[in-house]
Amino acid sequence: MRLKFAIAALALPLALPASAALAPGAKAPDFTAQGAIAGKAFKVRLSQQLKKGPVVLYFFPAAFTPGCNAEAAAFAASVDAFKAEGATVIGMSADPIDKLKEFSAKHCAGKFAVASASADVIRGYDVALGRQVQGRAVSDRTSYVIAPNGKIVFAHSDLSPVDHVRSTLAAVKKWRSETPR
Repeated sequence: MRLKFAIAALALPLALPASAALAPGAKAPDFTAQGAIAGKAFKVRLSQQLKKGPVVLYFFPAAFTPGCNAEAAAFAASVDAFKAEGATVIGMSADPIDKLKEFSAKHCAGKFAVASASADVIRGYDVALGRQVQGRAVSDRTSYVIAPNGKIVFAHSDLSPVDHVRSTLAAVKKWRSETPR
């Protein structure tokens, strides 16, 4: 019995999905994607957003699922705190833009942009969940704080949406306190 338990304990980490993310200090890949805010579509380009200040780029698996709805609502409730630190919040999912237009109005409360992540963007940010839905790559739940110079300063990868807002806001505040104005 002990041997079976020991073998199962050793195999457990192999059964869990590996959580990969770009490390702090890595260059964030630039992208242009179809985005939406308050139900209206527009183009989102990371390099343009970084000209305004740091960007909180958070990837989520699928709009209109309980965890993603809760995470979007939490970011929407905290958007003013991010803006006070000069940060822009952008959510990204592999969902099609029509679905994200509705999601941006309903669960993001029209307070921040969500954009449709291509397979290249998901691969570039190392956030593939490892499965596809309706032929599209799906991202895991990973949040990045990206400095205006395009470098990752913080990454948080966890399928639970609970700590993403708190940890990214703390990272933005820490970055801001260490950066001369």
